[in-house]
Amino acid sequence: MLILNRRRFLQAGSLASASMFVPKFLKALEHSTAAMVPPGNKVLVIIQLSGGNDGLNTVIPYRNDIYYQLRPSLGIQREKALSLTDETGLHPAMVGMKALYDDGGMGILQNVGYPNPDRSHFRSMDIWQTASNAADYWGNGWVGRYLDAQCKDCDKPVQALEIDDTLSLAMKGEFQKGLAFNDPGRLSAGMNAALYRDLMHNHRDEESNVDYLYKTLGSTLSSANYIQKQFKTYDTKEDYPSTHLGKSLRTISKLIMSDISTKVYYVSHGSFDTHVNQQSQQQNLFKQLDDAVTVFTRDLKNNNRFQDVVVMTFSEFGRRVAQNASNGTDHGTANNMFLIGGGLKQQGLLNEGPDLTNLKDGDLQYKVDFKRVYATLLNKWLGADDKAILKQHYDYLSFI
Repeated sequence: MLILNRRRFLQAGSLASASMFVPKFLKALEHSTAAMVPPGNKVLVIIQLSGGNDGLNTVIPYRNDIYYQLRPSLGIQREKALSLTDETGLHPAMVGMKALYDDGGMGILQNVGYPNPDRSHFRSMDIWQTASNAADYWGNGWVGRYLDAQCKDCDKPVQALEIDDTLSLAMKGEFQKGLAFNDPGRLSAGMNAALYRDLMHNHRDEESNVDYLYKTLGSTLSSANYIQKQFKTYDTKEDYPSTHLGKSLRTISKLIMSDISTKVYYVSHGSFDTHVNQQSQQQNLFKQLDDAVTVFTRDLKNNNRFQDVVVMTFSEFGRRVAQNASNGTDHGTANNMFLIGGGLKQQGLLNEGPDLTNLKDGDLQYKVDFKRVYATLLNKWLGADDKAILKQHYDYLSFI
């Protein structure tokens, strides 16, 4: 019977395997209001633009003739772009984000990348998610190591949540891991909790080889109940888009406003792998991004939380400067990042645009290592030891 129960344990419920991804410290939160974080809790929201977004058609150098020479049909005309400066414009789908830019709620960092760039989706994404050098292969992520560092003694609970059905490498530490789910309102229901409690009740202590599974299971149930309970404490008045990103940011907003002690949220959007017919695909994806971010930031502002949140976007690489024969772009290197929030110390264009006269093998050359962005956010925003988490020192930027 015990063997059968073990099999049922491993098979039943969509979160059975995901239970290993739950930070153990969350169990304490279920019974403690002392862990609650009031308004003022600094939060980082990471939006991954999966697939390699084309940065040149995102932040557009519309006064540069080389841009149009290399993109005769793909280049976005100046009259269609949303003007940021005399030299630079924003993709026409980003109307709401342009308003954030004008109001001082957004900074744009250009030429971001890393030395010896890799054009493989999987490898480059691993590099961004682990914050490793291109030649190194690490098995844990930068947010996961943040959890390891901050929650080593469990005296100051923090956590990281990903709105997805699988947990990204970025969220997996050596000792602590974030939790991935799509709908916190159904988190406990999806776990077949009655079955799991029955399994734990009938578990014999002498079976030490599976004891850790049941301990993790107990922590998972407690965590799910806590998150589900907190999720119900705030109901937004905003009308979020029905897209995946819109629903995800609605979930994140509700959790932020519930004063749950989450420090990092992670969500993915895409695919931006625009080898063919890029214009329509990027237009659609940017419209979804813009609609969701616009409502999300308005929700934060209306609840006096915009100053407590930084939204960071990234993509695993940019695209090549020249368009291809399929009216698209192929895998490239350096790219731009958006930084959104009410607590930014610098806004607007944070550095110079790409140098199209100094390409390497047809690609942009990076000027800002993305790990400097991580170090800045870890140290200045999340109050963590960035050097221990990133395993070396990186100079800080000044946007916060």
